[in-house]
Amino acid sequence: MPLRSYKPTSPGLRQMTRSTFEEITTKEPYKPLLEPQKRGSGRNNAGRRTVRHRGGGEKQHYRRIDFKRDKLGVPGRLATIEYDPNRSARIGLLHYRDGEKRYILVPHGLKVGDVVVAGPEAEARVGNALPLANIPLGTTIHNIELTPGKGGQIVRSAGTSAQLLAKEGDYATVRMPSGEMRRIPMRCMATIGQVSNLDHENQNLGKAGRARHMGQRPEVRGVVMNPRDHPHGGGEGKSPTGMPPKTPWGKPAMGYRTRRSKTTGRLIVRSRHRK
Repeated sequence: MPLRSYKPTSPGLRQMTRSTFEEITTKEPYKPLLEPQKRGSGRNNAGRRTVRHRGGGEKQHYRRIDFKRDKLGVPGRLATIEYDPNRSARIGLLHYRDGEKRYILVPHGLKVGDVVVAGPEAEARVGNALPLANIPLGTTIHNIELTPGKGGQIVRSAGTSAQLLAKEGDYATVRMPSGEMRRIPMRCMATIGQVSNLDHENQNLGKAGRARHMGQRPEVRGVVMNPRDHPHGGGEGKSPTGMPPKTPWGKPAMGYRTRRSKTTGRLIVRSRHRK
């Protein structure tokens, strides 16, 4: 999945790179698996803006992805590889032997026509989904459940993968893409392989217009604001912040721990923040 660059016929094209999309096999999504998607523009259920710099962008339909991989023992053939505007990874349409069709995250190396299967009896091959208890140590995995039966919640973005390191009792130890080591129940499902679209992190938008198409609005630095608008604002000429970095509301902005989940935090063996 290489990247394509352009001749610098304009300033926006000088640094722009984008995917060649050569792995995409169809432009038309499977309509029964589409859902309408309302753009929240960073607002919560009360209509208040809780996330800044979001709004506008191209309209999108949501593709229902099978993160649970709960169709056990039924082989499915990969019919198409498609672009999904809602995520960085590529998605693929599986045609199951009993006639059902589902979208899954396409792992790197899986091609149209390949057959995948989910379940405890499945072989540890790319694209197959198994419980952690049945996966050999050292295997590269993605789309990992944290609660059995809930569906994959972590390691789902383009190019990411985790590694199964150990099994002890009812828990398996997995190394995350961030370097964090955490314990996950052995009954949780995971998919073998690395998520597709490896070059996604190397793309350069090139111009502000591409960010606007993706629903990203302009972001203004605090140091160029007035004191009433931001703690970093004010001063004559170009001045430093004069304080540890803060949000517009005065909360610490760098290095401040915000994690409060005791249920999942107790399963972390080694934090991603430790050197």
